[in-house]
Amino acid sequence: MERYRNKEIECMSREDMKKLQDERLVAQVKHVYANVPYYKKLMDEKGVTPDDIRSTADLYKLPFLSKADLREAYPYGLLAKPLSDCVRIQSTSGTTGKRVVAFYTQHDIDLWEDCCARAITAAGGTKDDVCQVCYGYGLFTGGPGLNGGSHKVGCLTLPMSSGNTERQIQFMIDLQSTILCCTPSYAAYIGETLHEMGYTTDDIKLKAGIFGAEPWTEEMRREIEKSLGIKAYDIYGLTETSGPGVAFECSEQTGMHINEDHFIAEIIDPDTGEVLPEGSKGELVFTSITKEAFPLLRYRTRDICVLTREKCSCGRTLVKMSKPLGRSDDMLIIRGVNVFPSQIETVLIEQGYAPNYQIEVDRVNNSDTLDINVEMSDDKFSDMVKDIQQKERDLAAAIKTMLGISPKVHLVPPKTIARSEGKAVRVIDKRKLQ
Repeated sequence: MERYRNKEIECMSREDMKKLQDERLVAQVKHVYANVPYYKKLMDEKGVTPDDIRSTADLYKLPFLSKADLREAYPYGLLAKPLSDCVRIQSTSGTTGKRVVAFYTQHDIDLWEDCCARAITAAGGTKDDVCQVCYGYGLFTGGPGLNGGSHKVGCLTLPMSSGNTERQIQFMIDLQSTILCCTPSYAAYIGETLHEMGYTTDDIKLKAGIFGAEPWTEEMRREIEKSLGIKAYDIYGLTETSGPGVAFECSEQTGMHINEDHFIAEIIDPDTGEVLPEGSKGELVFTSITKEAFPLLRYRTRDICVLTREKCSCGRTLVKMSKPLGRSDDMLIIRGVNVFPSQIETVLIEQGYAPNYQIEVDRVNNSDTLDINVEMSDDKFSDMVKDIQQKERDLAAAIKTMLGISPKVHLVPPKTIARSEGKAVRVIDKRKLQ
């Protein structure tokens, strides 16, 4: 039997949901216009006032927000509440060293955790479950979001964070964890390690996994389900909009239900910005209609996907989004971390290298690999292997400081990376993610 965290909302009629969204959007636009000078300026430049927004049908009139706006307004330019009302920040990496910093009031955290609780409940979670959270904690939203959601459901929560896999498995066995929350690649690694340690699925009590923060395929889902003996559920979110829990998968596993009482979703043409009809593939745009401290209106996620309102067997009426089918920008998600080639280029230039490089991403044994080939200039070129190896280590350390993940850097002789007459091919992604 399908469970609901809030059946009244999750199964609300389309008419009632639209009425709720209309009311919340109108109030949110007034709140943002009055309290965020940066966005007020964008609205004024477009000739839009809060009086022009009377329902979700008027959403298209509002200007978009992009990652570039978040960088320009960093750190406080999009804050809509006094700093004294805020109780937490969460953050993700930025494209040029400036991070995205999202602010939360206690009310924002309560709503975010409730969204995560919906995801756990949809995966069959109750107060009788033991929820093992292996997403990263700290500034990363994964750990805090699912941790809070687990508390809301009433699960016994194991705030493990990532790493120390043998200890993860020992706790999983000893404390009889029933729900696992982590990136899909880490779930796959836990499954491999479990069997390498001589255990089988009979030795653990897991029944479900809630996996997100990086792309994964249906094939990978089935592998994880087999290796851990579970049903694997997808979850979606962005630090900019709160974190995981913006959308979650139900038992049907045919897309993720968006929490429409908190987020209005649109699909646009990434080139023209035109709103596309339901069922079209395009760029996903979100408007936060309940966030107090950091409410983003028409935020361009750059994720390409499809929205559908086809009836779902779970009974939920919340619109569904497909797994992201790609990006409309050059961002990569590697081991759950947002990586832009421009970040790597910034480090190369700071370290005295010319921006002649190529990024190779692959997935080996269900774990992402990141190799960066960097051309040396004539003055840096050395035939002494020891010198080159030290330079590679130094550059890898500098890139890790920027990205938060460790790459393998390969310094190559001058003019060995193929030149292109058109746009340089900076990224070779060998992962089969679709």
